[in-house]
Amino acid sequence: MMASPETASSVGESMPVGAAPRKPRILLATSGSVAAVKFANLCHCFSEWAEVRAVATSSSLHFIDRTTIPKDVILYTDEDEWSSWKKLGDSVLHIELRKWADIMVIAPLSANTLGKIAGGLCDNLLTCIVRAWDYSKPFFVAPAMNTFMWNNPFTERHLISIDELGISLIPPVTKRLACGDYGNGAMAEPSTIYSTVRLFYESKAQQGNGDV
Repeated sequence: MMASPETASSVGESMPVGAAPRKPRILLATSGSVAAVKFANLCHCFSEWAEVRAVATSSSLHFIDRTTIPKDVILYTDEDEWSSWKKLGDSVLHIELRKWADIMVIAPLSANTLGKIAGGLCDNLLTCIVRAWDYSKPFFVAPAMNTFMWNNPFTERHLISIDELGISLIPPVTKRLACGDYGNGAMAEPSTIYSTVRLFYESKAQQGNGDV
């Protein structure tokens, strides 16, 4: 489902007092890695358990078939960041999504977006959400990149930087990569990402009597 001004303006609405416990709100995001071909699968995994909103960078759209995204999942892009704002006083999409989400997951996280986050850059909808993120709330990333890029010294520095922010790493795996090389750097499977996040959420909810 594509975003519209109406849906964009409603993402920050609060639950009525006395309402039944709601589903967890998961903000799934994807950046420009070929592993983005699995993003729809990831959305399906989470949408069976949680309320899901999705964010895609412009480069990731090259790998995504939007028709395969679950119909109840709104997919926001950079275009929506600007089209949803008309005048002073209107809500700002990246702030509203930041407020709405209980948990954020970036999968895949490309080398480029990893570098942006580590450096504090915010030049698209995804990185603006990250820059505004409340780091008391859970945040997971699942990197995906060629083995040479994963082994680059910059990657280690960037991973240290995001770890200091409190971002949790779901590490890549070793397998045959899309380019034909064999090595570490493939994104963890959607089922692994889903189970990691859900187990974390449910564990924290039990410890905090329902609060994550």
